[in-house]
Amino acid sequence: MKTPLQTKLIALSLFGLTGAAVLYYPALRSAESAPPVTPVVPLVEQDPVAMPDTRQHPVIEAVFVLDTTGSMGGLIQAAKDKIWSIAATMAAAQPAPEIRIGLVAYRDRGDDYVTRVVDLTKDLDGLHTELMQLQAQGGGDGPESVNQALHEALHRIGWSRDPGVYRVIFLVGDAPAHLDYPNDVPYTQTLTEAQTRGIRVNAIQCGTLADTTQEWRRIAQLGNGGYFQVEQSGGAVAIATPYDESLAKLSAELDETRIYYGRAEERAKKEEKLAATKATQAAAAPAVLARRAGFVASESGEASLKGENELIEDVASGRVDLAELPDAQLPAPLANLTPEARRVLIDEQATKREEVKQQIKDLSAQRADYLKSQVEAEGGAESSLDYKIFSAVREQAAEKGLSYDKAAPVY
Repeated sequence: MKTPLQTKLIALSLFGLTGAAVLYYPALRSAESAPPVTPVVPLVEQDPVAMPDTRQHPVIEAVFVLDTTGSMGGLIQAAKDKIWSIAATMAAAQPAPEIRIGLVAYRDRGDDYVTRVVDLTKDLDGLHTELMQLQAQGGGDGPESVNQALHEALHRIGWSRDPGVYRVIFLVGDAPAHLDYPNDVPYTQTLTEAQTRGIRVNAIQCGTLADTTQEWRRIAQLGNGGYFQVEQSGGAVAIATPYDESLAKLSAELDETRIYYGRAEERAKKEEKLAATKATQAAAAPAVLARRAGFVASESGEASLKGENELIEDVASGRVDLAELPDAQLPAPLANLTPEARRVLIDEQATKREEVKQQIKDLSAQRADYLKSQVEAEGGAESSLDYKIFSAVREQAAEKGLSYDKAAPVY
């Protein structure tokens, strides 16, 4: 039997090893030829076509089809900075929905890639890591491979089949589509299929190019979505607050409450992804980490925070009996504890998690009030990328029973 001091020392060692972890993502996929029609393997451990019980947990599935050619540098940076705000805005509905987000980055034939696809996932840390790798390069001849990008957003994404899910595509770019490529599926055909499947397509134009305006309006009309125009940079609201540093630290503390179990190879895979996630967070501004903290501490953000095989959650929910877990499925320090000491440690970490989450919620509310006053003082933000996305989601998700009546964009 270990003494209480030994138990504490082992616990400290454990959380230095296990910390935050997310599931492994394959490398972004590249396509240089005609659009494939076989869906990609999902990037999370879930059935992408399962029928989620939307009566208990409404679901939002959103895929961003993003032009990543050279002229889109400002918008891409805004997307990197605001992915957590976008997710939090979507999560502000009643009842609180589960959020799944995917990405199709596109350029043009002859560039380094034509498309790169990240499937729908609840693990937004992994998505953020992939998004941070994107750089604005290529293009130059005007039109881009919009046809292929939209086709792959439909056919290489693991959309659910549940008609109760709000499924939406946001096309974001500044140049019209190449309509002269052989072996290309016209976007008119893709949009007809999307409408049949109940997937809305919104078109957000960056800049004011007339040819793009005409085409983006047509895409929105055919996609049963909305057309929006933003500045070339995206016009995202970017205001630092006195709460950002504290929220960033609390975000890291919340990550440290997670414990993962499973086969040794599964835990090794999580540790591999942990390194990439921590590197991404180390390079992020405090404001970005503050937004992340607010989302992962919310009801909708729990799935992104914990992922699969998170021991505290699974024990608390009754999915796992701690006493029956083989030692081989536990991290080494935890496996060496007595059953009683394991239970004490799990209970202590569960309590700490709830305390940190409450601190994040309290500070996030103060941050939101501060931002609201700042945005109002500067004349509002109706022209920003944040607000355009919020407007579309608020209107369209209402058809699926999601209400944003008292919500506002999360900046």
